Amino acid sequence: MPPSSFARAATARIQVLAPANELDFLDTQSVVLPKPLTPLEAWNLMHARPLPGMKLAFWLRDTVSACFGVKRIGGFSGQPRTSVQAGDKLDFFLVEAVSDTVLTLTARDSHLDVMTCITCNSGVLSVTSSVKTHNWFGRAYMIPVRPAHKLIVAATLKRLQQQVSS
Repeated sequence: MPPSSFARAATARIQVLAPANELDFLDTQSVVLPKPLTPLEAWNLMHARPLPGMKLAFWLRDTVSACFGVKRIGGFSGQPRTSVQAGDKLDFFLVEAVSDTVLTLTARDSHLDVMTCITCNSGVLSVTSSVKTHNWFGRAYMIPVRPAHKLIVAATLKRLQQQVSS
């Protein structure tokens, strides 16, 4: 991405759970889109067709996590939403904040808290995920999730960029 695109993305109002030095995971990935989208439009497009293997990954996550008392989340439904407001649910996420430029979602459990912030600013779409773990299971859970999450978000953003371009 050109440096000017990073500068535009940096001016978006990205939200995270805590200061970076207090987080157990922080990842921001961005793409330049050929036409503007709202964060909710981007969410709908990104989750309309899940990446191959995602249903299996969520099933595995739920099966293993349930053994440790963690609630099942079921994955992404792919059901498009025309509007949301703070307090609504988008699949397993709670909508914390929504505007034409920011969609902030959280999922909180006994093992960890997750915040995903989708921002759209000046043609740049960014997905920022932050995590705070609470116990040994949360830390162990993040060992495979950390690299997988980065790959999944990168593939999803690439697919979104191609979809919006065509």
